[in-house]
Amino acid sequence: MNKYLDIIKSSYSNYWNYIKQSVLMELNWENYFYGLIIISLFVWGLEIVFPWRKNQSIFRKDFWLDGFYMFFNFFLLNLIILIALSNSAAQIFNDLLGFIGLSIESFQLFNINEFPLWVRLLVFLVIIDFVQWFTHTLLHRYDFLWNFHKVHHSVKEMGFAAHLRYHWMEPVLYNSMKYIPLAIIGGFTAKDIALVHFFNITIGHLNHANINWDYGFLKYILNNPKMHIWHHAKELPIERRKGVNFGITLSIWDYIFKTNYIPHSGRNIEIGFTGDEQFPKGFLNQEIYPLNSK
Repeated sequence: MNKYLDIIKSSYSNYWNYIKQSVLMELNWENYFYGLIIISLFVWGLEIVFPWRKNQSIFRKDFWLDGFYMFFNFFLLNLIILIALSNSAAQIFNDLLGFIGLSIESFQLFNINEFPLWVRLLVFLVIIDFVQWFTHTLLHRYDFLWNFHKVHHSVKEMGFAAHLRYHWMEPVLYNSMKYIPLAIIGGFTAKDIALVHFFNITIGHLNHANINWDYGFLKYILNNPKMHIWHHAKELPIERRKGVNFGITLSIWDYIFKTNYIPHSGRNIEIGFTGDEQFPKGFLNQEIYPLNSK
């Protein structure tokens, strides 16, 4: 037990030191603080210069709420619980494997670090994106999970910061689903993870941005604003009632598994979900909403 308590304590202290170093401008591949700020300002600038919905305010509905969510989910949530929870869960899992004479290395297919950088980045991106696509479908398919995901779909005007409006339970689920697929490959460096993470943040921000882009022929590979807005559509055909366009960074999974849906320009469609008029408007009430749902 003391071992797990030590892991929890070191997780808090290490992440707190990381936050301090990041804010104090220690620039490196793992400085997500300024990375997030730079990407956010860049995509917000694109929204201002190339607005799709021209009548939408620069400071759209819930702009500041989404801004708070962005920094809470990206940094404070890790400090409060996620890092300690993830490290503890990983150690418990490894200890259980050790109890039966195995280790995570027993399942590793190969060491990806032996491959060139571009191969590592591509493999890492494809693996985590497919797992996230699949996890995303579960969030829509099962009512228990949907109650958590409603927080993200409570957005009523799309903008870049809506990307990171989500309930704290979502990263718990996503990270749990990604752990084993990544562990059986192994060898990814901090630089690999950071580069893919920054790319994913950029695409995620763009997906939610007020921009009329689809990237031409690349729309069949990359998720994009004109596709993703239909994921947030309030009204969908009955056969699509469990959702469409589940892609996170890559759109290719939706085309492969026939969950793609772009019937026409979605510029002026209503977004949200049935009954969102009664959904809580503030951060704390949105966070406790799933606990009060039946």
